[in-house]
Amino acid sequence: MTVHGERALVPAVTKAEAAKTLSDFARTNNKANRAYDATLISSIETGSRGAIDQAGLKAHHAASPGGNPTYTPIKLTDAHYLIPQQRGWPKWFVADVHSSQTPNSRWLLAFQRGSASDAWKASYLGVAPESALPKLARDKDGYVEPVPVTGSDLLVQPALLGSDYADYLQRGAKGSDVFAAGDATSGERATRAKDSRSADSVTLYADQPASPGAFLPFALRTKGGGALVFFSTRHTAKTAYRTGVTPPVDQFVTALMTGTAKHAVTLDQVSEQLVTVPAKADGGKVRFLSRLVGLVAARGE
Repeated sequence: MTVHGERALVPAVTKAEAAKTLSDFARTNNKANRAYDATLISSIETGSRGAIDQAGLKAHHAASPGGNPTYTPIKLTDAHYLIPQQRGWPKWFVADVHSSQTPNSRWLLAFQRGSASDAWKASYLGVAPESALPKLARDKDGYVEPVPVTGSDLLVQPALLGSDYADYLQRGAKGSDVFAAGDATSGERATRAKDSRSADSVTLYADQPASPGAFLPFALRTKGGGALVFFSTRHTAKTAYRTGVTPPVDQFVTALMTGTAKHAVTLDQVSEQLVTVPAKADGGKVRFLSRLVGLVAARGE
């Protein structure tokens, strides 16, 4: 009997295939980081994780074309596979693992593919202490429950988290009042307020949701309602310097820069977030478990 993944409700992946995907990811990730090979990392990563790592490896390769001979390989162990049953494409699952790079936290790697012929690629990484991670709802067979990105019972639809977060960063609670205080919310706004002006410069910030076509959000139901959600955003910071001051630009920014930094520098970043979102009926706020930000482009003027 043939099972059609585009119509039938089936597990997104088998545990054996998930384990092979994680093993292949770790091996290729180590090769790419040792060689500073952005092309190689693109074979195993996509979405916000891919955008951040490809740009980072490109910048490091420009600074050190010979790679990183002292690189310490990551080891991913104690893997638990969070596999939903799904209809249609794309399909996705999450690997919850211990990483040698962050011994006191867990890595949650979300993998996706657009069709049965596509390779699995990591599109998100969330890093958080195990104690901070919520318990997930599971069906009788042990599969986790995906939450739709629109039309759910959540306080914020997963598809709208990016725009809500961008509005919050721009205008605080006047933009969106769904976020709890923390480093990624009130702390980020306070840091921006402090850094926006200096004796030599003025910085303006702009924020926007990431393109849903390339940066899909994923959500898993937590026990008792609510969801664990991965989502992406884009952030721009333009710093203009007073006459006579040469913008300070390091070698990694220079590697990603177009134009010449004579009086202003614009930095483009991609951010990947892992949050908990309560059900609307339960009250509460969106809480950040992880936020990882990477420079993906720069422009000089």
